[in-house]
Amino acid sequence: MPLRDLLLGLLVIAIWALNIIVIKVGVAELPPLLMTTLRFMLVAILLVPFYPVARTQLPFLLLLSFTFGTLHFALLFIGLGQSEAGTGALLVQMGTPFATLLAVIFLKEKLGPKRLTGLLLSFAGVIVLAGGPTLPSPLPLSILLLSAFGWAVSQLLIKRGPAIAPLALAGWVALLAVPQVAIGSWLFENGQWQAIKEASWVGWGAVFYTAAMSSIVAYGIWYALLRRHPVNRVVPMTLLVPVLAVGLGALLMGDSLGIHKLAGGGLVVAGIGLILIRFRKRRPAL
Repeated sequence: MPLRDLLLGLLVIAIWALNIIVIKVGVAELPPLLMTTLRFMLVAILLVPFYPVARTQLPFLLLLSFTFGTLHFALLFIGLGQSEAGTGALLVQMGTPFATLLAVIFLKEKLGPKRLTGLLLSFAGVIVLAGGPTLPSPLPLSILLLSAFGWAVSQLLIKRGPAIAPLALAGWVALLAVPQVAIGSWLFENGQWQAIKEASWVGWGAVFYTAAMSSIVAYGIWYALLRRHPVNRVVPMTLLVPVLAVGLGALLMGDSLGIHKLAGGGLVVAGIGLILIRFRKRRPAL
């Protein structure tokens, strides 16, 4: 990969890792479902007018708006509000093992010994994390794992669904998810208007960052890289996201770096690496 594209890939990884910290900061000022609603509204405003879709694609996008918009993103914001940034980032990475299992069950994909080992390492990492003091209580833990599951289901839907431009998909999923998360905020949160009036530039900056930088800029660069390079050269870079998020959590948020987090996180990242990275067989010398 040319140095320019490698640096662009690392920029995307840095944006996504910092996004975990930004969400933590944002939900300290805005209720998580309210912040998710504002994020989706901004994404929809910035993308939908420029990326129309066919009416026949709307039922698929509506389904995806629930699994990806509400189940993944809304629960991610809720879960990160109740956990350390680094631990939350590691738990959300379990979306990759979940997606692998779902592909085996529903798409009849073969697992193979390497991917099976990766799955076992990933789940072993969560067990190690569970033995440490940084793991959130059962409710936010379940919320973060359910968020990862929502991501996994969404990846399978995208894989089997109609071909839609990535930014069109992001914009319309956001638009269709707005009423879902807005109703959730109305039912389960309070003080929304007061939070909007009292939010500082930090809270509003967090909304802008998660919408414009993480969803639009980062994904725009990422999909451009995927068009120019083989998937197995680009996707493994995502392994750096939880590593960098753990470091940023310790540096910026004062999160602890105990042995359970380092060992458990290492197992999770190693397991996902075995799932994602394809090793080429060496050709015998002539």
